Amino acid sequence: MSKLPDFEAWAIFAKVAETGSFARAAEDLELSKATVSKAVSRLEARLGSSLFHRTSRRISLTESGRTALERANRILSEGEAVEAETAAQSAIPRGQVRLAAPTSFGLLHLAPILPDFLARYPEVSIDLNLADHKVDLVAEGFDLAIRIARLQDSSLLARKLCDMKIMLVGAPGYFEAFGRPTHPRDLMEHRCFTYTNIESPEIWRFSHPVEGEQTVNVSGPMRVNSSESLSASLRAGLGVALQPEFICWEDLRSGALEAVMCEWSPPLPALHLVSPPGRLRPARVKVLFDFLAERLAAAPWTTDA
Repeated sequence: MSKLPDFEAWAIFAKVAETGSFARAAEDLELSKATVSKAVSRLEARLGSSLFHRTSRRISLTESGRTALERANRILSEGEAVEAETAAQSAIPRGQVRLAAPTSFGLLHLAPILPDFLARYPEVSIDLNLADHKVDLVAEGFDLAIRIARLQDSSLLARKLCDMKIMLVGAPGYFEAFGRPTHPRDLMEHRCFTYTNIESPEIWRFSHPVEGEQTVNVSGPMRVNSSESLSASLRAGLGVALQPEFICWEDLRSGALEAVMCEWSPPLPALHLVSPPGRLRPARVKVLFDFLAERLAAAPWTTDA
């Protein structure tokens, strides 16, 4: 006899005893009559004893069947109860969601909207991890992540929310002192701040609708792993940088910073929500996914308005 009891067969036995018919039990359980019959026969072979007296017209419990029925009924009822309870719980947004996001975006645009979510879903909690390196959702146990990138093919489930702009910006005072670049090659003469959480931070790539692709090597007084940390130095007129619009949009609107060389575009990423592959999202994850998609797809930081 195997170590694990044949719970499925015991539940099927209980349903046959309840209905008094293999055919009716099969119909109730949405199984074939053959499957039901084989399950009972499997039990009888394990026990070395018959559970039913069978005739061409009816079945009835043997003594062994009557002895086993009470516990078999518990197996069936407990199985039905746990499935019903678990299904009900999974339909209600409740529990913890692990969410990862880039640091600057998380601080500027994600954290400010989370109070609205928590007020809407008081039984859901969020474990928020802010980091500029790409987390491994599966290995590190995250339910969702916000990614700002041009996503490579992967097994992750991804939904694009909006395109993101990257702009070459600096203070008006800086451009008055050092001139406004009009071509990528001009940047070799400028003080360029660089962001290090990318491959080859000092190599800047641009494309132009007429002139095509251009690559330039830049240098400057500061390298950072958080783009937001450049804002004060840019406003102070100490250099130029490629900045995401979601960081510099208010400085652009106020005039503290100015975008230049706008006809030249660096590689443009997009904002995505990603989740692990092949996983049904529990209600707590689904409601957060839908909330973030609703609030962030409109790109509230855009300077186009």
